[in-house]
Amino acid sequence: MIIWLNGAFGAGKTQTAYELQRRLKSIYVYDPENAGYFICKNIPTELSKNDFQDYPMWRTFNLSMLSYIAEHHAGDIIVPMTITNRRYYDELVGELSRTWEVRHFILYAERAVLLRRLASRFEGRNSWGAQQIDRCLRAFDTEITEQKIHTDSLSIREAAEQVAALAGLTLPPDQRSGL
Repeated sequence: MIIWLNGAFGAGKTQTAYELQRRLKSIYVYDPENAGYFICKNIPTELSKNDFQDYPMWRTFNLSMLSYIAEHHAGDIIVPMTITNRRYYDELVGELSRTWEVRHFILYAERAVLLRRLASRFEGRNSWGAQQIDRCLRAFDTEITEQKIHTDSLSIREAAEQVAALAGLTLPPDQRSGL
């Protein structure tokens, strides 16, 4: 199964993905941003775009990689990636769904909560992620509206447990101490 964790920057996608991986060792976390960083560093300036998702080869590469991993990896795959353009969503998540079981969840939080979370990781109101919040929230309210998990008051552990339950995964108990 492929679990796509969507959401605005600061919603908890990456931390939730790694919490799930920590508790379920067979999970592989796949980061599509790495392909985007590669493209941005290896394309002539006159061909550069503001958002690497706008490169058709970013979408094609990630579709190919995720299909390959799904075919050959025995466990589940988690993809923590913001995607707000419906056409790009259909090209990736929709296309993957034709062959693989894909569960898509939007980790959703209010604007003020997102800004507070971004500030906690030293990203100010002028950071790229903060500047994308309104665009993301608008898309998740109108364009890509599938299953939302409101994370405003959830810990990462609680968000991971909700994702797991909705995806039909059984998490072992969290054995960490209170420290």
